[in-house]
Amino acid sequence: MAVSAQKSKLLQIQELSMTYFPATGNPVHALDDVSLEVRAKEVLGILGESGCGKSTLATAVLRLLPANCKHQHGQILFRDHDLLTLSESEINRIRGREIALVAQDPALSLNPVMTVGNQIAEVLQPHVPLQSKQRQERVRALLGEMGFDQPSEIYVAYPHQLSGGQRQRVVIAQAVACQPSLIIADEPTSKLDPPLRADVIALLSRIHKQFGMAILLISHDPTLFIGFADRVATMYAGRIVETGNCKEIFARPLHPYTQALVRLAKSAATDSIKAKSHFPFIEGDAADLTVKGPGCRFEPRCAERMEICTCNVPPDFSPEIERSVSCFKYAE
Repeated sequence: MAVSAQKSKLLQIQELSMTYFPATGNPVHALDDVSLEVRAKEVLGILGESGCGKSTLATAVLRLLPANCKHQHGQILFRDHDLLTLSESEINRIRGREIALVAQDPALSLNPVMTVGNQIAEVLQPHVPLQSKQRQERVRALLGEMGFDQPSEIYVAYPHQLSGGQRQRVVIAQAVACQPSLIIADEPTSKLDPPLRADVIALLSRIHKQFGMAILLISHDPTLFIGFADRVATMYAGRIVETGNCKEIFARPLHPYTQALVRLAKSAATDSIKAKSHFPFIEGDAADLTVKGPGCRFEPRCAERMEICTCNVPPDFSPEIERSVSCFKYAE
């Protein structure tokens, strides 16, 4: 199993640290020694609260971070090539063609003055050698694959003429246009109502099965991963604190933070059929990413904290095969 997994590694992030340097205030340590891998044709979920570094990780892979975000150390290896060392022309050949992004808010990522068809064709043009008419036909066929009944009408429409769910399907069409090896879906359902969220996840699942693309699915909602993701990595305050098989993560979460997220998801599902008297939450304040303390970042909020947690950063322990958890509870 270990040899097979090694051969199938598509993306490897190794000890990656990224820091924002705002014009005023202290530096923000958004990513702190993050290591994870995405295997070919798998769905890997990244789970965590807002502000934990999920989106920074997504945009770092495609080198789309703002100028005030600096790479401190680490590597991002795609097919054994470090994306952080490539020239701008080299990374442009990978964006869209090999790795594509489904952005969180299609209303912001789509150009309001270009038709939908032209925006998808724009992705194809630098990567796929097609004549103009062939490109138009390919885009219409792609819109049909995204579930649009009238792809020709959608082709000539502008983003403001579409609903939120339709815009998200257009963004997904852009992402899959060149049939990349990896799609990064950054909170792709956060702007949608629950029924539309299910539709988008169903579409991503169908695309995954049809094209065999690996998907890095980022969300704060654990329920999105169930039945879709192969593995899940939990992220807290810029660090990966637990990874494992999706079914096992939700059946038996090991890290206290993952346990809290799963408990809240179950509580929210129960409350949805009752009169909600309160909104479930995790006790305590989120970690201050401008401060790099000596201990575990979750320690102030953890009911199971020990003295060692206050002065040492827990390494990754492997209490089970294919499980990793950054918590001293599992130290041998």
